[in-house]
Amino acid sequence: MKYKILLIEHDGSSLRILKRVIGKANLDVVTATSLTEAKVIFDHSTPESFLCAVVDYYLPDAQHGEAIDFAISSFVPVIAITSDTEQDVRDRILSKAVVDYIPKSNAQFYEYLSRLLSRLEKNKQVGVLTVGGNNKSRNAIYSLLNRHNFMTYQAANTDQALDILQQYSHIKLMITDQLLPNTTGVDFVAQVRKHYDKEQLSVIGTSEKGDAALLANFIKSGANDYLRKPYCHEEFFCRVLQNVEYVEQIEVIKKTANTDYLTGIPNRRYFFNQVSQIVKREPSSMSLALLDLDFFKNINDSFGHDYGDLVLKETAKMMKKHFTGHSISRFGGEEFCVFMQGLTAQEAFEKVDAFRELVSQRKFKNRSKVVQCTVSIGLTHRVSKTIEDLLSEADQSLYKAKAQGRNCVVINSSVEQSADSSKISR
Repeated sequence: MKYKILLIEHDGSSLRILKRVIGKANLDVVTATSLTEAKVIFDHSTPESFLCAVVDYYLPDAQHGEAIDFAISSFVPVIAITSDTEQDVRDRILSKAVVDYIPKSNAQFYEYLSRLLSRLEKNKQVGVLTVGGNNKSRNAIYSLLNRHNFMTYQAANTDQALDILQQYSHIKLMITDQLLPNTTGVDFVAQVRKHYDKEQLSVIGTSEKGDAALLANFIKSGANDYLRKPYCHEEFFCRVLQNVEYVEQIEVIKKTANTDYLTGIPNRRYFFNQVSQIVKREPSSMSLALLDLDFFKNINDSFGHDYGDLVLKETAKMMKKHFTGHSISRFGGEEFCVFMQGLTAQEAFEKVDAFRELVSQRKFKNRSKVVQCTVSIGLTHRVSKTIEDLLSEADQSLYKAKAQGRNCVVINSSVEQSADSSKISR
């Protein structure tokens, strides 16, 4: 779903720039230059279609923030902007249930707004859990988080909190009060860190009564941050966003390290780590196939490396679809690997042979160029305690497939099965 932004701004110059900034965030912009126009727009729209409203505090027909109140009452998150830098204006804006307040005089105004809009969209997929404190305190945090579109959860005690963390993997931040039934926030953070490290879950400790020693104890127990109540509205959101983005940045780094840059599927390093753990943990019959595109060098030499890259990317897409539920990887160059569990030798053979047939029938098109490609596959099926043994046998079978003329599947002869191996290799 592509969200819309309602932009209420009377200054023509600012309106044009803001439209460009919002457009770059890949969001549709609906503009109004007055509160009256905004009301007409809402008469013909549903609030759910708007990600948020960007509203100028001063408008010709709403000179004291009435447009902000209107948008909030229409159940749309509001980012307030203003040219007025007076403290009383800032205080009036922050007394309302706004997402944030941005003075136009800020040199980073447009960059900050673009980042904030992006976050509001991302936050719809991010969970935040608040733990402990009294109901009033939890509800206050819950309300603030909802303004930023977070998926919010509450837990009155540690047992509820642990259950929620286990149930919802999209929770990236936990905010825990020092005051908890039968324990303390500091001790609870230490308990949580036994199961969730800082790369998985950020933790902010809070307390109404505390000093530097409590802050230090939270940090030493594994918290990422600490907030002393009462805290400023803006400080709260800065800390929350900073800690959520920390987890997201780690996820990006891990994904980059574990993903093949060209095809977007797991790389050899990630494949080894994941499959090695499975093989050691579950020593049962399993299948591993090595796939190699035939005469791939000729494609690069005849059509260029851009065309070769297209073939590799399209082959990876086909693998993701065909081998759903199994582990796939690009091993390098034109070689791919598939690890399969829960299949008999015959089923594994039929699975990879069906893929071989799909590739042979596929026409890879790039502008006016069309080429067809085939794939040779070496397959092994056995009980093994090491990934290296499986790869070695699959590699030997792949060598035989190449020697037999390519575009075929060869399964290792040591497979224990009812069918004659010659019937399942060609």
